[in-house]
Parts: sequence; C-alpha cells; structure tokens
Amino acid sequence: MNCKSLFMVGVIFAALGARPGASAAQKPNILFLFADDMRADTIAAYGNPHIQTPNLDRLVSAGFSFRTNYCFGGNSGAVCVPSRAMLMTGKTWFRIDTAMLKDAVLMPEVLQQNGYVTFATGKWHNGQPSWLRAFQKGKNIMFGGMSDHTKVPVRDLGPDGQLTEQRTGEKFSSELFADSAIEFLQTYDGKKPFFCYVAFTAPHDPRMPPMEFRQMYYRNLPPLPPNFLPQHPFDNGAMRGGRDENLAPWPRTEAVIRDQLAEYYGLITHMDGQIGRILETLKQRGFADNTIIVFAADQGLAVGSHGLLGKQSVYEHSMRCPLIFVGPGIPQGKSTTAFTYLLDVFPTLCDAIGIVPPADVEGVSLRPLWEGKKDRVRDSVFLPYIKIQRAVRDERWKLICYPRISHMQLFDLQNDPDEITNLIDRPEHASHVQRLLKLMKEWQAKVGDDVEIPTENKTPEKVDLTGQKRVPDQWQPDWIREKYFGE
Repeated sequence: MNCKSLFMVGVIFAALGARPGASAAQKPNILFLFADDMRADTIAAYGNPHIQTPNLDRLVSAGFSFRTNYCFGGNSGAVCVPSRAMLMTGKTWFRIDTAMLKDAVLMPEVLQQNGYVTFATGKWHNGQPSWLRAFQKGKNIMFGGMSDHTKVPVRDLGPDGQLTEQRTGEKFSSELFADSAIEFLQTYDGKKPFFCYVAFTAPHDPRMPPMEFRQMYYRNLPPLPPNFLPQHPFDNGAMRGGRDENLAPWPRTEAVIRDQLAEYYGLITHMDGQIGRILETLKQRGFADNTIIVFAADQGLAVGSHGLLGKQSVYEHSMRCPLIFVGPGIPQGKSTTAFTYLLDVFPTLCDAIGIVPPADVEGVSLRPLWEGKKDRVRDSVFLPYIKIQRAVRDERWKLICYPRISHMQLFDLQNDPDEITNLIDRPEHASHVQRLLKLMKEWQAKVGDDVEIPTENKTPEKVDLTGQKRVPDQWQPDWIREKYFGE
C-alpha cells in the first residue's frame, strides 16, 4: 500500500458504539492489535503533528483512550518479554515465569474456555508451549524478539495441532501479519466469537520502513524530542552492553536522532496502513458492530530522549504506551488520564464480555472508567526495572531511584512532563521525596519486590561514552550498518 492509498482506507466505525452490549447468544468478538516499542506520543490524534496515523486516529475517534497507560517495568533488558507476559496473565512480573508462562492461566485460554476461537499472528516472545496452550489457530507466527522486517522467521499451526517448520516470510513484517489476520477474518464462519491477536513487530528496530515511508519523513524530518540530550548524564545501569543503546554513536547528534525518528515514524505509518486493511476487512465481513477492538503497545522507546535510544529506563517515554478500546457499549472519542497498566487489559476484556478472570489476576477492570462509574482505579504507579531502577509517581510528582548508585531524581510532572529538571536537592521538596519513598516501599511490599532503595541522594559520576566501540547486531540490514555503524 502506497502513501496515497494509505489515506483512502475508508474504515467506518459509526456502528461500533451502537449496541449497548453483546447478546446472550453471541458474545462480542475481540480484535487485539499490538505494536512493538511504540511510544505513547506517536499517534497524530493525540497532538503529534509530525506523524501520520489516519487509521489509529479513527480508532481514537471511535473509542476510549487511556492516556496514562504503562508497562509495569520489567525483569529483562528485553522489556517486551515481561510486558507481553503481564498482558497475557494479568499479573506483575514478580508473580510469573515471564520467559515461558508455565505458572499462569493465559487470557486466550480463558477465552477458549468460554467459547471463543483463538487465532494469532505475529510476534510471540514467551515460548512455543505457552503459544500452543493459548491459540487454536495461527499463521505466520514469529517466535522471538526481533528480525529484519523483510526476513521474518515464521511458523504456522498445522492441521495436526503442531507448529510447522520455520521458514522466512515473503513480505514486510507488518504486511505479512496483516495478510494473515485478513485471511482469518475472510474465512471465519462466525459460528463462535473470535479472539484475533495481531502482534506486529513494528516499530521495533531495525528501523527500516519501506523506502516510500522513509522518504516521506526524510523530506520533513521530525523535530528532536524536548528532552533530547547528546548523552545521558550518568550511568543508569543499562547503557553498556545492551543492543538498543548501541544503535547510534555517542554523543547523539541532532542529525542522527532526527533521521532515526524519521525511520521510526515511517514504520508506524506503514503499520497504520496495514491496520486499516484489517479494519476494512472486519467491516466488510459484517463483524464490526459486534467486535471489541483493542490497540496497544508493549512499551515505549527513548529514540533520543534523555540521550537514550531504548526502553531500558523508567522514564515516561519508555514505560508509557498507547491503549485504546473500541466497541459496543464503549464511548466514542473519550479518554481518561487515570493510571492504568497493560496488565489491566485481561480483566477488562473479561468484564466487558461477561466472564470471570482467574482469581489471582493482579490487574483491575478498566470498564468503570469508560462507564463513568469511577474516575480512577489506582492512585499511583510503580515502575520497577530489574534491580537497577525503581520509580513511583502520583498525579503530579515522580521519584526515580537508582539503587546501585544511590541516586535519585524528583520530577514535577505537572510543570515538567518531559522529566528535564531534577528537583531532588531542592529543600522545599523534601517532604515530597519522603512521601514518595514511603509510597514506593508500600508498592514493593504489595508486589513482592525486595530491592533495597536508597534513603538519601548521592551525586552520580558523570559518564562519557564518546568513541565507545559499537558492533551491529545480526538483524540490521546493510544500509543501516553503513549509515549508523560505518560498515
């Protein structure tokens, strides 16, 4: 699909909110669209004039947006592993085996038990056995974290209930997965409700959108993020040895970051077009008026913010991610800033379709928020990242702790939403620090986190990674290796 036809996708959502709920005979279908490494601020309808996302904009207009939604941190540099595990189990990463999901009932399993046919395509980062438990149908499944978008290693679920041998997908990742979802929708008999899970690998790097989608942003480069820095001012514990931070040299330059943002935005716009194709098929098959559509991403990404590139931090840009619900009984064009997590999706869908989630689910239903019965489901957010970073925030203030170096940051998010000015040493804010430290310890006790957090701030050593050697990973295409690694 080219850029012009991208904007011609005539997806009609008016019917999606028309029915007050599913009938007793037929529960609503569920279409789950999941992006990979997509920041919360990369949807045009949310006020970003530098990106084109017409189909996501229509979802925003047709549904209910959770504007302060988070990934609950992670126990791995590959944050998408615990993030997806928490989505599928409704539990925090402290309570589950995030790698294989051996010790939890999964959302698609519960849906199967309640009469749903479950289908998946795209990325699954939590082991093959758990996928086989979760889904009855599947095509072009990628087991793992990432790949060259034009050489995706995929498998299908065969008629014998076994996964086929791995092969290389023949199309760009977003098109490949959209094609599979469309094929499922076109051939589905409609006798039972379906759960169709489409897990894109965009906009995860390699940041290599098709040329047309690169060029549209190269011609008008996105601006630097407001919190751009050439380097992060101290070692946050995740700046050496990880592949994400290796994708551009230090110090980060305006030219490099704006080009990488152009490539990142290109991946999102290309994915948006594929989402439009899926939604059009949903409408054409007559499923649109009885389908709950969920759009979300597993976590955000820095791409130049705070001198970082990846998701291995507890800053807002890396832990916040989009979450939109569209469908029968869900208000159109509405939103909330109430604190939510991805792990709330499981109990929310159960509530929306009238089934009971497992008793040990830690997430909460968000349905009362769109029904106006509550204005919040929690008063604060806790963001734990392995053993090296901890954050807690309330409506205005956010405290970040770095246990290994006993450093802390305090941000006034009301006046400084981009987390630019650290107020930790301002005496007038000492009471906020103590209050938030107490709140953080309460969260730790609640979720079973035993990391010892600092009680007072120490000034960290400055770090300078200029000239540090970088080696590209195996998935970067030749043009990226040449452009960003000089090979």
